[in-house]
Amino acid sequence: MTLLISEDLVRDLRRHGETAYPEEGAGLILGSADGETRLAAQLRPLANRSPDGARRRRYEIDPRDLMRVEDEAEQGGLEVVGIYHSHPDHPAAPSETDREWALPWYVYVITSVQGGRAVESTGWRLADNRARFEPVLIRTDP
Repeated sequence: MTLLISEDLVRDLRRHGETAYPEEGAGLILGSADGETRLAAQLRPLANRSPDGARRRRYEIDPRDLMRVEDEAEQGGLEVVGIYHSHPDHPAAPSETDREWALPWYVYVITSVQGGRAVESTGWRLADNRARFEPVLIRTDP
């Protein structure tokens, strides 16, 4: 699977992770799907709804926010194609909690934020059997 995303959007999602630091920041990726390719058109940063003490190690998106953004995306001819979030002072790799809460269709972009600075962003997709994540190629436009 491949995620096509502009350098500006990558910069924006990384900035969101830096702004949220030392907590996890999260949001939705809006765009379109063509087979195994997801084309990112917009980001929708969302509040991390995890309890205060848990925000440093996990994010939670309010289902009402997800439904609202899905409706807005549909009105604009888009759909939610992915979810992005940051890992403060941890690698840009999915955690077990990420796997437990993930859905197979979405692309997940994880950004490692070390000491308040985004250092790496990686793409993932949950396998259909939900047992593991598979890497997603992130391609940016020139």
